[in-house]
Amino acid sequence: MPKTSARLLALLSLLQARRDWPGALLAERLDVSPRTVRRDVDRLRELGYPITAFKGPDGGYRLDAGAKLPPLLFDDEQAVALAVALRLATTGGTDIEQGAARALHTIRQVMPARLHHRIDTLQVTAVERPRLRPDPRIDSGVLIALSAAVHAREELRFDYAAGADDGDALTPPRHTQPHHLVTWGGRWYLVAWDLARENWRTFRVDRITPRVPTGPRFTPRELPGGTVAAFVTARFQGSDTSTTDWPCHGEVILDLPAATVSRYTREGIVEELGPDRCRLILGSWSWTALASAIGRFDADIEVVGPADLKDAFTRLARRFAEA
Repeated sequence: MPKTSARLLALLSLLQARRDWPGALLAERLDVSPRTVRRDVDRLRELGYPITAFKGPDGGYRLDAGAKLPPLLFDDEQAVALAVALRLATTGGTDIEQGAARALHTIRQVMPARLHHRIDTLQVTAVERPRLRPDPRIDSGVLIALSAAVHAREELRFDYAAGADDGDALTPPRHTQPHHLVTWGGRWYLVAWDLARENWRTFRVDRITPRVPTGPRFTPRELPGGTVAAFVTARFQGSDTSTTDWPCHGEVILDLPAATVSRYTREGIVEELGPDRCRLILGSWSWTALASAIGRFDADIEVVGPADLKDAFTRLARRFAEA
């Protein structure tokens, strides 16, 4: 490679590594004169790289965003990280899979051979959970529009389709203050303050059709629970409070070994009472759901409490008998 070309690549790599570079420091890192740095910057500008100069005691150069995407340089770690992200994006449940696959192919073609095996060994297979109907695809344009409103802190109006049980009918337009985009259980959700209902809501992104333009800017409210993770976890566990714990807790004694029950209970507390007997404390989003979760164990059950759990078992027994 000619010396000038190699120096241009080295200069480009440095400009990508940090925002501002004093001219004298660039000259020192490249072991050239400040005049050579100026000429090389001009050459990069001719190739389409938007490099601006800034003044001051440590005047220098900055690589800005341009109207089009110029060629980029990545070190080994960045290239592998980008390839891994693109591989995962091909199984992400949005409409960008084809674009991600093409980008991954492009990056792999120009990768050094020493990196090929690190990428090729990562094979991801997306296994869908059995459903009566497959999860709907997410429009990347909707994701970008929602993300922009969240970032700009601008009020957002959108049409919202009801669930399948309601015939996918549209509800009246929702007027919200969008706060976060999150994923839960393989689906995308928008966490927002619903201005009409004066409460926090989580909306499925696949049911949202944004309206334009967006509304005025707003001051973000404090999210219950302190973090979006705590809030979303609490909501999907059926709680309207900030706690991430289940709203319903019960205690039972099962005629099963503690080791057997522990194997199938990730969130419960299991206490051994004997070789074939244990105590289970478990939570769920409702008493009926809790009784159903406990009833899946093929064993005799003694309900310690509370009475709500006993009533739930009674209701389930009647329903099962009449089924």
